[in-house]
Amino acid sequence: MKPAFSVIFLTTLIGAAQGLFLALFTAQSYALFNLLPMQSGQSFYAVGTLLVLALSALGLFSSFFHLGRPERAWRSAAMWRTSWLSREVIVLPAFMGVALLYGLAHFTGWNPTVVTLADGIVIDASVVLGVLGTVLAFALFVTTGMVYACMRFMQEWHSPLTVINYILLGGASGFTLAAAFATHGAPELVRFFTLWALIITLLACAGRAASLLRNKRLRPTSTLQTAIGIKHPHIVQKATGFMGGSFNTREFFHGQSRATLASVKWVFLATAFAVPALLLAASLWAATPGVLALAFVVQYLGLLAERWFFFAQANHPQNLYYQAIA
Repeated sequence: MKPAFSVIFLTTLIGAAQGLFLALFTAQSYALFNLLPMQSGQSFYAVGTLLVLALSALGLFSSFFHLGRPERAWRSAAMWRTSWLSREVIVLPAFMGVALLYGLAHFTGWNPTVVTLADGIVIDASVVLGVLGTVLAFALFVTTGMVYACMRFMQEWHSPLTVINYILLGGASGFTLAAAFATHGAPELVRFFTLWALIITLLACAGRAASLLRNKRLRPTSTLQTAIGIKHPHIVQKATGFMGGSFNTREFFHGQSRATLASVKWVFLATAFAVPALLLAASLWAATPGVLALAFVVQYLGLLAERWFFFAQANHPQNLYYQAIA
């Protein structure tokens, strides 16, 4: 497939936003049970949530460049009963809305108690909003991944690994960003976020490697023989029948060589996983804002390459015909 950079930025930016929200609420949950020190709502949780909303908004904005008629974008939610894309379109603003309320609850200090547990743990409004936001964040990961995993004819995407990798990759970038963010407002949480970022990055590497190995073993289910209904063993295609390019030749194939794809694969394996993991591991010994910020930047650039490869590696069945250009 031909990678669309608007979708690449959409999925990587909102993935980082979801991961950052999960990191923020994870820290609050630990603090709720006195496993971590509680942070100031205004200086940490509210500012962190503002960053979540900024990343989500940038991702949503970039998605409009993929639309032929942006003024009709609202119609994309109409098929929510059957379309994973429609469900994603609904869940994304819902997640952003709950994240906004979560940040406002911390910023304004308006946190009425909802319930007090038997051991004295107070569940306030921000905790309820955090739980709801967590559910929506995972729902958004699932709906985004299922947009591609539900396509049976796209063998490279049609796998549970697609959804799993969307969750792990977004979580890795979000927790890495949380570690870098904590160096400025919550230094006592830096090691916590860094350790989780390292663990999730390694898990994401394992998940992505598993999908690469799976896709390497795939064999096309269609051939020229099955396409035209002729069983002769020797069929040679000479041309696509077009005098020039068409939608089919432009939009369903990236136009890059196998060497380019192989290069991009090794680049994203290094920049999305290996280098950030080394930087995160080094930060466990001596956490510095520069190293953690560099880890996030390198990892995000690696995820851009990973997402480009994700789309480019997928081979649409129609390419069996339209890639053969005399």
